[in-house]
This record gives sequence, C-alpha cells and structure tokens, in this order.
Amino acid sequence: MYPTVVISLRTLAAYRQSHHTCPCFGIQAQCKTLAFLHDIPYHPYLNMQFSVAYDIYLEILHCVQQHLQAPLGHDTPNWHLLNSCPACFYKLRDEPKLEFDWLISIDGNNSLKRWDSTIYGNTPHVDSRWARSDYWVEPKAVDWFQNAVRAHDVIFDESGIFITACRHCFVLVACDMLRSSELAKYPLVLIDKLLGVYGPNRSCAYDIGCVFSKTLSSSSLVSQLHWHPLYIPGTGHSEGEGCKHIFSASNKLARSTRYVSPFHRHQSIKEHFSFWDKDKYVALSNFLWNHYREALKVIATLTIELTIIKAELQLTDDNFPRFLHEECNYLESLKELPMNLLNEGNSLMQINQALMAAHIKVDSSYAKLQHMEALVAHMEIQLSIDVWWEIGGKEYNRFKDEASLSKYCMALDELEQLVIMRLFELSKLSLSGTGYKLWQQISKALQWHSETIRKDITRYNVQAAALNPPHPNISWKDIADYSFIAEFDLLRHSRAGIRSNDWAKPAHREATTKYFKLLRAREEIDRLNIEFRRLHTVIHDEELQVAGIIHDLLISDPLLGCELKCQWHS
Repeated sequence: MYPTVVISLRTLAAYRQSHHTCPCFGIQAQCKTLAFLHDIPYHPYLNMQFSVAYDIYLEILHCVQQHLQAPLGHDTPNWHLLNSCPACFYKLRDEPKLEFDWLISIDGNNSLKRWDSTIYGNTPHVDSRWARSDYWVEPKAVDWFQNAVRAHDVIFDESGIFITACRHCFVLVACDMLRSSELAKYPLVLIDKLLGVYGPNRSCAYDIGCVFSKTLSSSSLVSQLHWHPLYIPGTGHSEGEGCKHIFSASNKLARSTRYVSPFHRHQSIKEHFSFWDKDKYVALSNFLWNHYREALKVIATLTIELTIIKAELQLTDDNFPRFLHEECNYLESLKELPMNLLNEGNSLMQINQALMAAHIKVDSSYAKLQHMEALVAHMEIQLSIDVWWEIGGKEYNRFKDEASLSKYCMALDELEQLVIMRLFELSKLSLSGTGYKLWQQISKALQWHSETIRKDITRYNVQAAALNPPHPNISWKDIADYSFIAEFDLLRHSRAGIRSNDWAKPAHREATTKYFKLLRAREEIDRLNIEFRRLHTVIHDEELQVAGIIHDLLISDPLLGCELKCQWHS
C-alpha cells in the first residue's frame, strides 16, 4: 500500500474538540483548512477520506470506553439515565422528602431535519450502521405509541428530534420525529421510558403550544393558571425551559447534518449531547450557587415588600390562595354559555333548543310540516302556552330582549377572554428575564390575538346595537390602549363584574404574584440544600472509587489502567 493521504490522531482529536465547541464547524471546513495549511488544492473527495478516518477514530474511542465500563461499573442497564445528573438522581439516605423527586422538561425541535434524498429522484447512499448512543430511543419503541395523525414534512426522513432534560439542562433521552411534526407519541414514549427508570412522583414541563389544543379545555387562560410553574407547589425556580437552552446550541448542527446519512446524523448529535453534558457537569456547582444566591435575594426582597403591602392593604397570607382560586373560577366560568336571566316555566335555553330541533326537522315536504305543527303543539302544552305570542307583543318583546342580551353576553365573554389573554402576554413582554426567542413567540401570539380581537369587536358591536337600549360600540383603539384588567372599561357591562373583585385589583394581583414567588423561592432553597449535598457526595464517592480502580488496573491491566488514569486527570 502506498497511501497518498495520512490523517494523524492528533488532527482527528483536534477536529473532534473543535466540532464540540463549534458545532457548525464541519468536516468540509476542516478539510479546507488542512488543504490550505499544507498548501495543496482542495478536492471534495478529501471530505470522504476524512469522514472515514474520523469514523474509525470514534470507533477506537468507543472500544476503549467499552473496556473501561466494566471495571468502573458503568455497564449496568440504564446506567446513563441513573447517573446523568448527580444533583437530580444521586439520592442519599435520610435526606428530606421533596414535593417532586425529579423535575424535567420535554420538547421537540425541527432544526435537525435530514433531507429525504429520494424526493428529487436521487439514489440514497445506503449506510446500514446504527450509531451507538445511550440517549436514543429506537423508532420501534416510538411506534408503540403510534398517533393517528401522520406525515406532514414528507420531504424530510427525520423532521427533527424530541428530547427530555432535567432542570440542570442535562440531556436524558431523545428520539427522532419521523416524517411528522410534534405528535403525541414522542412525548409519551419518552415519559414512559423515564417512568420505567426513575419511578413516579415527577414534574414534567412541556410547552404544548397548539399541537394538543383539541384535547385541552377551550380556555387556555385556565391552563395558564393551573399549570404555570409559579402556582405549582414544589417546582421552585425551575423555569421548564431546559430544552430551549439545549436547542439553542444544537441548532448549529443543522448545517452539517441536513444531507448526511442517518448514521452520521446520529453520530454528530450524540457527540454534541455528550460534550454538552460534560460541560454542564463542570458548571453544575456554579449553576447551584447562582440559583441559591438568586433565591436568597428574592426571599429577602419579597419578605420586606410583602410585609409592607399586607399592612397597607390589610391582607393576610390566607388571602392570596383565595385570590388565585377566585381568578381560576372566573376564567373557568368564561367557558360556559351564559344562563338565562329569566326563570319562568322553562329557561330560554330550553326554548332555543326546542326551536332548533324543530327547525332541523322542518323541510320543504308537507308531511314534515305537519309533523312540525304537531311538535309545536306538544311544545306549547309542555311550556304552558295558552295564547300565541304576537310579533311586537309584550311576551315576544321580552324574550326577544333576553335572546339579544344572551347573544351580547356571549360576544362580550369571548372578547373579554381574548383581551385578558392579550394583557397576560403583554405582561410577559415586560419581564426582564424574557429571552429573545420567547419574546418573538409572544409577539406572534399577540399578533394572532389582535386579528381575532378585531373580528370579535365587530361581532360585539352588532350584538351591542341590538340591545334595548343599545350599548355603546367599542373600537380597536379602545382595546389597544388597555394594559391591565382594571383599565378594561368593557368589563363594567359584564355579568361577572370582576373589576370590583379583590383578585382583579392591580395592587392585590401584584401582591399575589409576590406571595407565590416567595413560596417558590423558599422551595428552591430546600431543593438546593439537597442538591448541594448530593453533588458534594458524588464527587467524594467517585474520587475514592476511581482511585481504587486505577490502582487495581495498573496491576492487572497496566495499559487500561494508564488510559483511565489519563482520562481521570484530564
């Protein structure tokens, strides 16, 4: 053999670390750099040669790690999941009981798509290899939770990835989204995997968006209150956005994985996640310290502020949970149709239902008309109607006004709900911790809300004009100027009249938010006290264990012992 190209192990190791720290730096960029340094022309075939050499290099590293796993005890089932984050899963004897044993976030991302090479009639490159990884859930396991909704992004073989991460942003487990968007089967299979390994008593944060909107309640406002981390005991300061942080780094892999084989795509993602977890482990003590310092600052500040506010407003700690409960009840009531204000005989709703049923049965045929007359006669007997109402009569006008008022109230409730949603999103935009991506998502939601509000304003004005006496019309300018519920003059005409309620007053709402933030900060301190002890203990235990294993290997297998010693001291 007379090789013309030689790639040293140092070059491969340097590229591996460069790709770890800068995922967008791919093999092509590396080959062009080497060609320039060696003063030779660049050729595309160099990419293939370097890729083959890099595969062999990673295989060597994998074999070395396989030999080290047995003496280290890392070859047990689910070892990676059980030891991925020491602060979350290295439980100690007699430690205090937490509300949730583990806190995770789960989400999907479509940046790491892989192009379907057959879409334009090209012959795909067959690569039967499967990248070995502790992170990946195989497609067969995913299909156990097969969802009825199927392919959308058919031009991609893999349309993205779905991952779970602990609250310290360690990647736990992942799976591919195959020719589809975020279907229900992806979070289900990952949660099933985690429950099988860690057991129950967990909290999972998942920004569902509109994917599961058909299965949720029609009021997203109630969901914001029921499932917001601020109002869930035991969540502490967990933001539930760990996956977003991971995706912000893994998005840089998209350029180098879009057109590669499934093997090289998984290989690249696995390498990235492995380096990400190592980097997070190094920074874990700083993570815990920063959260501890922040929680202490919040407790000191909010304790003083709440003491002053409670004295000025004459409130107690018992008032704040009551305010939250009343707000939930109010938002829950917006989902229900308004009840008829009259209660003579049967309700107006029953009359409307009977008329609708009769209207459906009416057709052009004379036979159905006769049947309708019989049905109306029966309904008159049931409703105790002795004399027919005449158009313009007292009873007719009374129930006509009630019908108009009912339609007006329904239009008001829908408009009111949309405006409150807009106010909630506006309040998020003013938060100092809102990231750019979240700010963009909130802006898009506000745009959608604004367009929907415009349509509901038209519907509201039609119903308001039909009342007797007519209610004043409103314009988009009136709505756009509102920045808080207390400024929403439209609510004066609402049946609920929430502006007079304690929970809707700005001062009470601000105090309620501070109260729950204080509770979550105290929970954060309790969790961090446990996590600090776990991290300190695992460092101590690991140091003693590895030192003993190195000593034994240097006697029984000197080469393996030297390799473990080098890795440990690096």
